[in-house]
Amino acid sequence: MYTQSPIFISALRWVAAAAAVLVAGCANTPPSSSAGASTNANVNAGTAAPDTTAASAGTPRPASTGSSVAGQARTFSTQLATYTSVSFDAVPGWARDDFSESWPAFLGSCKVLTGRGAEWKDVCARALRVDSKNSTAIRAFFEQEFSAYQIRDDDRKPDGVVTGYFEPEIPGSRQYAAPFIYPVYGQPEDMLFADVRKLPAGSGTVAARVEGRNVVVQTGLSTRDMGAPGLYALDLSALTRDTLDRKVRLRIEGKQLLPYYTREEIETKGAPNAKVLAFVSSATALYEMQIQGSGRIKLANGDIVRVAYAEQNGQPFRPTLAQAANGKPRTPVKVRGSSIELQLDDGDEDDDAGDTSTSTIRTRGFTLARPVASGAVVVPGRRTAGPVIGSGIKDPSYVFFKESTSPAGGPVGAFGVPLSAGRSIAVDPRSTPLGYPVFVSTRAPGTGAPMQRLTIAQDTGGAIRGAVRADYFFGNGQQAATNARRMKERGQLWILLPRGLAVASAAVSSAIRTRGGPVGAGLPQCLVPTEGVCVDD
Repeated sequence: MYTQSPIFISALRWVAAAAAVLVAGCANTPPSSSAGASTNANVNAGTAAPDTTAASAGTPRPASTGSSVAGQARTFSTQLATYTSVSFDAVPGWARDDFSESWPAFLGSCKVLTGRGAEWKDVCARALRVDSKNSTAIRAFFEQEFSAYQIRDDDRKPDGVVTGYFEPEIPGSRQYAAPFIYPVYGQPEDMLFADVRKLPAGSGTVAARVEGRNVVVQTGLSTRDMGAPGLYALDLSALTRDTLDRKVRLRIEGKQLLPYYTREEIETKGAPNAKVLAFVSSATALYEMQIQGSGRIKLANGDIVRVAYAEQNGQPFRPTLAQAANGKPRTPVKVRGSSIELQLDDGDEDDDAGDTSTSTIRTRGFTLARPVASGAVVVPGRRTAGPVIGSGIKDPSYVFFKESTSPAGGPVGAFGVPLSAGRSIAVDPRSTPLGYPVFVSTRAPGTGAPMQRLTIAQDTGGAIRGAVRADYFFGNGQQAATNARRMKERGQLWILLPRGLAVASAAVSSAIRTRGGPVGAGLPQCLVPTEGVCVDD
């Protein structure tokens, strides 16, 4: 889990879009005759009319200027996705789901969403009056308060990848002593942050100051000024800019600001400015816990130390993928800049998916190769027995944890609420905002039986990239681990948007995308420009 710190989101892009939407006039609002889409609507063809049959039942909400409005717009787009309105009857499995199982997760999200605007405040207030045990009443609530939009990727393809994750439990100790030699680090105190949106374009070197934990580039200064007190040189060419929260992680070395240490540097030099929460005996198990984003460390006396994601070193996620017999990666992926996205591969069913004793690791849809050689790592203040060769894990990314104060319930996800097994998912927050209901249609791991249910987007992760992308949280325990490791299925997503909610700028005139066509230059990156949910450039 990669928790995003609250960031103030500029509204300038959205205000600028007002002119385009005003010119479009009614082009994005379907005529009243299209209300009540047929239950035979073709979900995959992108021709379904918006579901407005229940709109009059809810409280009328004024339309927002300068953006599309959920419940009124037939379709709209971002740089990553296209959203098409459908009737609830056209969502496969909608009528069969037990909505009472999703209700606690939704109410958990409401605790955060009520601070995100009038629409959510009103919706969540009405949710408190719904019988939490009555699935029919809950279904009616969602149909009345929300509009369903199918999510397609930037090529308008409806199919994506659904994987699974879980909360692992590994043995450990509070003390450093063999075999417990691998530290579980907290967030380093020397880690600094720079807002990508405020960095100059290009790959030159600029002058910057450090204000608390923040790095601020100084305009009007050149490298000749670097000798001045409090100024540091920042080489823009060395930065990884496309992090999920649009922050660059940095450190000070002399008069330079450098990217924060890689995994190899942390393991061979140590992290003296990070608190050690515990020690574990397996570097591979720790790596899997970092990919999962949370975990439990079981001490010898039976006590459990629960840890949750705190920070990441800002380095790109580059796992070592296991190779097939033909020399190709067993996990099809697409690399975009510094991010890596899973690709569909219906033949990627491994017999060892639930077996962690083999030469591979199956986690969050990736089949990873175990390190060939693994040895001791540097721990500040500790004498290391034997040569320091590191874990052998080549992935430069590294996750830092924090000790969880809540032993009950699921781990806390990126949205700041406990996850619900089977009903919480991790998503790419640029296309699926955190906290929102998302209906997922896929197949269960192992059996292949249809798995169609309402979930709540409450988490994210460095490996969760792409518009039609979901990662089921299966909970903890051996069965959850087995299901999560096996889970990699084709799936489709429908996001539920509160009626009247202002979302991404409408796809109008030259900004509209065509099948296989280029992304419109004027389209926003994020569906909803909400602080703490998604950061637009």
